[in-house]
Amino acid sequence: MEFRKVDAENIWAIVKLSVQIEQENFVASNTKSILEAYTTIESDYKAYPFGVYEGEKLVGFIMFGYGFSDEEDAPKIGNHNYSIWRLMIDKKYQGQGLGKKAVETAITFVKTGPYGKADYCWLSYEPENELARYLYHSLGFEESGEMCEDEIIAVMKL
Repeated sequence: MEFRKVDAENIWAIVKLSVQIEQENFVASNTKSILEAYTTIESDYKAYPFGVYEGEKLVGFIMFGYGFSDEEDAPKIGNHNYSIWRLMIDKKYQGQGLGKKAVETAITFVKTGPYGKADYCWLSYEPENELARYLYHSLGFEESGEMCEDEIIAVMKL
């Protein structure tokens, strides 16, 4: 599995990816995510969007954050740490272990410090998203007790 930067060659295929209808409340659309990445490019909190590829096949989307967000309800852990800001696997490829593989690849990636040194990686998910809770916990993320908007924050020491 590899991550490829969103560019002119893959952007339209990435925005066409989608999740199951019952998952739509758990993750923003890829279009919204890419727009958010673009609008934060000049802030202290950086966004890095990628297509998720299994071989040559585009199977999902992931976006990392790094730094600090000055939003009122931003988690304290965000300062100079990585986040897996967005992750989705297209509905055609779900149930094949690709979500887990994407998170494992993401952890390996951020441990290299591609955008700066960090001690932690964090992410958030809706309290009702039991599959996400199970997946992230199984990979070593622990709930911090903090919330970001209405989402649970989970943290991993790098």
